[in-house]
Formats: sequence, C-alpha cells, structure tokens
Amino acid sequence: MTPIRWGILGAAEFARKHMAPAIHAARGAALTALATSDPAKAQGFQAFAPQLRVLNDYDALLADPDIDAIYIPLPNHLHVDWTIKALQAGKHVLCEKPMTLKEAEFDQIVAARDASGKLAAEAYMIVHHPQFIRAKALLAEGAIGQLTHVDTVFSFNNAADTDNIRNKPDTGGGGLRDIGVYTFGAARFVTGQEPVAVPHAKLRFENDVDVFAQVAAEFPDFTYSAVVSMRMFTRQYIAFHGDQGVLTLTCPFNANVFDIASLRLENDDQTVLTERWPATNQYVLQVENFCNAARNGASYPCPLEFSRGTQRMMDMVFAAGAKDD
Repeated sequence: MTPIRWGILGAAEFARKHMAPAIHAARGAALTALATSDPAKAQGFQAFAPQLRVLNDYDALLADPDIDAIYIPLPNHLHVDWTIKALQAGKHVLCEKPMTLKEAEFDQIVAARDASGKLAAEAYMIVHHPQFIRAKALLAEGAIGQLTHVDTVFSFNNAADTDNIRNKPDTGGGGLRDIGVYTFGAARFVTGQEPVAVPHAKLRFENDVDVFAQVAAEFPDFTYSAVVSMRMFTRQYIAFHGDQGVLTLTCPFNANVFDIASLRLENDDQTVLTERWPATNQYVLQVENFCNAARNGASYPCPLEFSRGTQRMMDMVFAAGAKDD
C-alpha cells in the first residue's frame, strides 16, 4: 500500500504534540515535510521523525510534487485561505477546527473541494473515537429510551497566557471557536439532529473574545445545554438523558489526555454498564480514516457538510448572545 505523503503547514505546538506524531504513527501515512520559517521549531518534529524535510515557505510546500496531503494547524483566521490554496494545488486537506469563522465561508471551500476532486475535511477527531461511535449506536438502539436532554461542559483556564492565539480577536480566538465546536458537534453527531433554535446564550467577553458561554438550544426531539469557558477550572463531560436511562461520556473531548475515555450507561433495570478505552489514540484513527478516504474514496466520518452544521450552530449561538447581552 502506497502511503499518503503528508506535509504540515506551520510548526504549531498542537501539531508537534499531537497531530504530527499521529501522522507518523498512522497506517497508510508518511510524515514527509514541514513548512516553517523557524528552523528551531522544526527540531521538535525531527526528534521523532528525523527524515522530515523542512521548507521555509508555505507555498513551496503546496507546490511540492512529493506531497499528497496537507495538514493545516494555522491560526483560525487563516484556515479558509490556505485550505483553498492547498486544494487548488491538488492536495488533500485536513484543516484544524474551526475550519471557518462563519457558515457562509464553507461555500468557498466546498466549491474548491468539488473542483479539485480532492478530500477536504475539518480535523474533528472525536467522531473517530470508538466512545462516540458506541454512544451513537446505543442511542439508536433505545438504550436510554426517548432522549429528552443533552448536557455538556468543556472548560479550561488560560487567563494567564495572554499571548495565546485563543485570547486574541485578530486570530479568530475565543472559547466557542476553540472548544465550543466539540460541545455542539458532539450532540449533533450522536443524535443525528440539528438545532432548530437557540433561545438563550449568555456570553462574556474579554479583549473582544468570548471567555464564557452558557447556551440553551432546542433540537427537534430534545433540549440542550452547554457551558464553554476559557476562564474556569478544567472540566469536560457530555450526558444524554432519556426517560429510561442516562448515557455519560466522562472524558469526551481530550480522550486519554484529560482522563481515560469512558462511557457509562445507567438504565431502568438498575444496571450500570461502563466501557473504557485506555489506549485508543483518536488522532491516529482520524489520520487513518482520512488516508483511507483519500486513497479509496471510502466514507469519511466528518465531511465538510457535517462541519458546516456545527458552524451554523456556532453562528446561532453568537446571534443569540448578541440579543441576550
């Protein structure tokens, strides 16, 4: 099997810690090149991939005929332009979330994807993890009866890190764009439903970026609540509450980084089912699924159309927050 040869656009810390090692470890993938203007940053990548070629220009990486796919971990406001450039250069593209800052921007990416015939996707790793695949199946089987409410929290505190791009408005920062995408997309993925209204969103801003959000939404068959914050102690979970049981993921988003990925099902029979995935790397699974889809045209768990739905919900939340202000 000929591997998909990957190039990384920018030496982001997240890429060095998570995605570059995942590409290096994934079956059917080859971590081949990195574009960065800072050779010192490349050293951290070459520590585990010594054969990695380093280019000092982003456009040179896109023009490289020995690269099949581009991973983009650049700041949020650069995602659309560089995704389109990579597609126009004939490369498959896996771009960090959020892929866009507004739903309408997906029009340009979808058009570029369709014109190129290449795979383009948001790096939304959680849908590749077996805990979410299992949760979706259990819900469909009626394991908790009729779903009534979904409740989720994702928080951390980076108030002291003032230079972090998440705390800067000019780079598309903010808690909702950074981690709110997980709380929104997770509910959409597991239930297969889309929000019909966001009647309440209490947002708090610092330096023109959202640092706290309390959201209430309505889906066709259930209600939804979320707390997302960059100014609260680290916490994460998502619970699906039905009339006959509750299904909880205790580490849904940073699996095996925040804690061990674990699913807990409680039901009317007064039984508790717990399943754990202590060794699963969702980033590796994401890369392997992407390579399989790029090479063989296999179905991909997170197409652009799914990511567009999450951004649509994000836009609804920001609009509701402006009204509630």
